[in-house]
Amino acid sequence: MNLITTLYALKEWSVAINALESGKTIMLLRKGGIHEQNGRFQVAHEQVLLYPTFEHQQSFLLKSEYADLVCPVTPGWHPETVRIGSWAEITDILPISEESTVNALLPFHIWNEHFICDRLKWKPRQPLYIILLRTYKIPKVQEIPYLPQYGGCKSWIDLAQLINIEGATSVLSDSHYSAIVKEIRTIVGD
Repeated sequence: MNLITTLYALKEWSVAINALESGKTIMLLRKGGIHEQNGRFQVAHEQVLLYPTFEHQQSFLLKSEYADLVCPVTPGWHPETVRIGSWAEITDILPISEESTVNALLPFHIWNEHFICDRLKWKPRQPLYIILLRTYKIPKVQEIPYLPQYGGCKSWIDLAQLINIEGATSVLSDSHYSAIVKEIRTIVGD
C-alpha cells in the first residue's frame, strides 16, 4: 500500500459508507449508475476514497438496523461540504445473477431482500456485482466543498483536490478481513 494521496472516489450511500467504516460490512452491491459507460458497472480504480451520497438513500431498501440511520433529503439536495473519512482497496469483484446466491449473502451486507430483488430485476441481463472492500480510516477527516461535477448517477468521480490518506488504519485486521472474504467466496462458489 504505497498510496499517500488520491483524488479518485467511489460514490455510495452515506449509510453504506458508515457501515464500511465501522466494520459492519465489507460488501457493496452494484449494477452501475445511469451515467456509467455502456450503462454497466466497471471498476475505474482499485484504491478509492469513499464519497458519501444522500439523495437516493431509501430506508425501505435497508435492513431494519440501518433504516433509521437514513436522513431523507429532497431530490437534487446536496450538502455544502462532503465528509471524506476513509478510503478502500477493492479486493474482489464477483458477478452474481442468481437470486438464491445473493440472498445467501444477506448476513454480509446492509440491504434487505427488497433491494436485492429490485437490483436483480433492473437490467436483468446484467449481473449484480458483489464488491468487497478493505476499508481504511484516514487520520484526519477532510471536509471538501461539494461541486456540481460530483452530482449525478455515476459511481466514480475525480475530486478537485487531493486527499491525504497517509497514516490510514485498516478497519478490520488482516485475518478478520480474510476470513469474511473466504466465507463470501465460498457462498459465491469462487
